[in-house]
Amino acid sequence: MATDTQTLIGANEEDEIDMDVKEEDNEDRVSGEKHISAQIMLGAEGVMMTSTSGQFQTQQQLQEQVSSPGAGAWRSRPLEEKERTKLRERHRRAITARILAGLRKHGNYNLRVRADINDVIAALAREAGWVVLPDGTTFPSRSQGSRPADGTSAGMTSSASQMLSQQAPPNSLQGVSSGYCTSVEYNACHMKGAFMPTPSPYDLSSSAHSQSSDMVGNGGEKTESLPLIAGSMEAINDKQIIGLPPKLPERDFAGTPYVPVYVMLPLGVINMKCELVDPDSLLKQLRVLKSISVDGVMIDCWWGIVEAHASQEYNWNGYRRLFQMGRELKLKLQVVMSFHECGGNVGDDVFIPLPHWVAEIGRSNPDIFFTDREGRRNTECLSWGIDKERVLRGRTAVEVYFDFMRSFRVEFDEFFEDGIISMVEVGLGPCGELRYPSCPVKHGWRYPGIGEFQCYDQYMLKSLRKAAEMKGHNFWARGPDNAGSYNSHPYETGFFCDGGDYDGYYGRFFLNWYSQVLINHGDLVLSLAKLAFEGTCIAAKLPGIHWWYKTSSHAAELTAGFYNPCNRDGYIEIAEMLRKHGAALNFACAELHSLEQREDLQEALADPQGLVRQVLNAAWDACITVASENAFHCHDRVGYNKILDNVKPVNDPDGRHFSSFTCLRLTPLLMERHDFTEFEWFVKGMHGEAVVDV
Repeated sequence: MATDTQTLIGANEEDEIDMDVKEEDNEDRVSGEKHISAQIMLGAEGVMMTSTSGQFQTQQQLQEQVSSPGAGAWRSRPLEEKERTKLRERHRRAITARILAGLRKHGNYNLRVRADINDVIAALAREAGWVVLPDGTTFPSRSQGSRPADGTSAGMTSSASQMLSQQAPPNSLQGVSSGYCTSVEYNACHMKGAFMPTPSPYDLSSSAHSQSSDMVGNGGEKTESLPLIAGSMEAINDKQIIGLPPKLPERDFAGTPYVPVYVMLPLGVINMKCELVDPDSLLKQLRVLKSISVDGVMIDCWWGIVEAHASQEYNWNGYRRLFQMGRELKLKLQVVMSFHECGGNVGDDVFIPLPHWVAEIGRSNPDIFFTDREGRRNTECLSWGIDKERVLRGRTAVEVYFDFMRSFRVEFDEFFEDGIISMVEVGLGPCGELRYPSCPVKHGWRYPGIGEFQCYDQYMLKSLRKAAEMKGHNFWARGPDNAGSYNSHPYETGFFCDGGDYDGYYGRFFLNWYSQVLINHGDLVLSLAKLAFEGTCIAAKLPGIHWWYKTSSHAAELTAGFYNPCNRDGYIEIAEMLRKHGAALNFACAELHSLEQREDLQEALADPQGLVRQVLNAAWDACITVASENAFHCHDRVGYNKILDNVKPVNDPDGRHFSSFTCLRLTPLLMERHDFTEFEWFVKGMHGEAVVDV
């Protein structure tokens, strides 16, 4: 018998190309056996992959073995034929490696490091909305019925499928449509989303994924219906031909409102010495962005860099050089006052702590940081309990924030006067968002845990005791003792379960106090920001915490500070607070609807679209401006179409749309030729220009 040959498909393409094929020997000792497996067409010209107990042989070899006169015994092949087999196998593996690399790079498929073709097929099946058991058994989900519906698939042709179709020989494979949604990591401590008032033609729902055409064989009999292949299939000369489905019509954005497009700059564009990193390379990239009419860039001004070493000693040197570069290129600037730590969240590739002098105070007085029930401190940002406590070298936390913003306003006065700085986003909590740090990854939180209340530093407890005394119930001056831990589920706790304590007398008191502290913090800081940046738009950022939204308690929102159970709207008060200061809402909801069909969201009883509608309705009812950004990288046409549909809702009776969109993020990947061409197409759509393929 021939020895088994292992096909190892990994992350490194060169490794795959250089893998040697083991010699197949002792073939002449095996007689009377012919094991020919099912053939899988990979789309490479003249290459067919067959499997029999780990053996891979080409179609040509199989035909020779079957048609040879001595078919009763396997003949020993000449050395030259073995060498040709090696070359064909290396070529096949190289093509397979490129396909996998494309799926990872352009399709965001989360394949394991040493994936094989079975992993790819399983991933495609799951993305199509089917269930794949550990033993490989595959069947439609309950919502799809016993089998896919007849007709062509509604799946979109992705960049990965385009790569496959380009490599296919014209006589064997015309096209493949993958029909996938972008994969997303859920271990981030804040989740994002997209506004979808009505289904978009680019919304790949579970029902759309499940539809596939019935495939007809040579004899006209119906064969197994495969959900992974979209389009029609026909047999010509004993070969099955797969036809691509018709391309879905794209919405014409010509004449739609002009929405400015900004691009976030890299987190490490300014180093810890407040120096501009690699200005020449950055200047070239900014010129390229300007060449496609990008309106501006977003920059984080880090408190931990500018006021790093001593209280009220500010160093703006690197930012001044960066702002001058933007002014020369006539790029607008969105500036973020970042009063939090950088480095503990998904996507953070640099570490920027809070100022050193603040860390020194924290070592002697750790209660300046948010604290959970077990006494663990979170150094990502300062507790709101010290907003009015003079514990920072004689200043309150709010005074520290105001002095920082006032220094920035004075330092860059000419940029404000010239209108170069178009908006200032004020950091109000972890990740710059208005929320409690209820889901810290460094403390062990993982999606879809409910998180924990962060109110156990001495200053927050002091505020809680005062609130309980005003109610006349001193015994309420405590946090809930049955609210579970970071990774609990609502039904596992006495506080968040249906009919739990969250809706009792004490629960309503505690949650009202907890959420009011959040609103008061935003109110106080934004009032000072409005004073410092008079005449310039200010904004606050809100997270999209959508898991457990379909439960009665909305536990994950409650621990984050949003008092939004099923019988109460917790976002109206926040919208009213923003309207009071004329502040815009930056809600990172550009792609949240694309998460809708993931199984882990269904298990977490999440409702991304429901959350987005509630938040946006509260904002628009309060007549405040809404801006948006994407939480995950997007470089493909399907994703850009979804964002365009969300930013400019086609059927809004009042013609409402987002005021601006900020793209995550300026990276080498964005600047690659294909991705940049797609981004240029997206910018034209945002600007209301005629959108054509570029």
